[in-house]
Amino acid sequence: MTHPIVRQALYLEVADRLRGMIHARSLRNGEWIDELRLAGEMGISRTPLREALKVLATEGLVRLEPRRGCFVNELSLQDLEDIFPLMAMLEGRCAYEAARKASDGQLAALEPLHTALADHARAGRIDAYYKTNYLIHEAVQALAGNQWLSDMVGNLRKVLSLSRHRSLSRPGRIDESCAEHLAIFQALKAHDSDAAQALAHTHLMRQLEALRVLSHEDAADAAPSDPIVIEEPAHVRTRQSRARARRTHA
Repeated sequence: MTHPIVRQALYLEVADRLRGMIHARSLRNGEWIDELRLAGEMGISRTPLREALKVLATEGLVRLEPRRGCFVNELSLQDLEDIFPLMAMLEGRCAYEAARKASDGQLAALEPLHTALADHARAGRIDAYYKTNYLIHEAVQALAGNQWLSDMVGNLRKVLSLSRHRSLSRPGRIDESCAEHLAIFQALKAHDSDAAQALAHTHLMRQLEALRVLSHEDAADAAPSDPIVIEEPAHVRTRQSRARARRTHA
């Protein structure tokens, strides 16, 4: 007996599209989401769009503000300080369980990804490095074979995608990150679960350290140095000049 193919609900397809737009920075952090424009571009009504935005709100990718609309979320430094220790603990556990459970053949299948990762690091291809890095994290997560752990990691990874590969923009970080990944891979191949866990935990915390440095540098760059002089528009200056001239001649 055949079963009918059930088409995915439209709002879930829209949620996937919006997720991709956020990851690709077509919708930028902090940006107001123009529902009318997006609905028109997608050829849909606003109802499935709004349902999709509710899904993304539960994932932490957007926030809904009464009477203001919907905005792409931004992660503050405090958010990162709160999230990364949790992610480090969970990813460390993924590496621990993968080292215990994965077969040599399953681990050998990760060799091409690590080779590509090292190539991207040497060439300074940040976007390609990030994508390969993401695939490696997902592969180790799958090898852990723990659905509860996988769900928790997946939920946090969606939120952290808002900061995407920003840590890799710090000079030297891409090489450090690659070396950390290769060390984790060696521990996995040796089935050394304790070492894999410790190395994965350190890898995530070093990402946080890089983001912390970048955040402080951004704050220093944004600090005002000279007084800000606001110049009046030309038509205002002209009216003021005429008024002063009349007072002088009076």
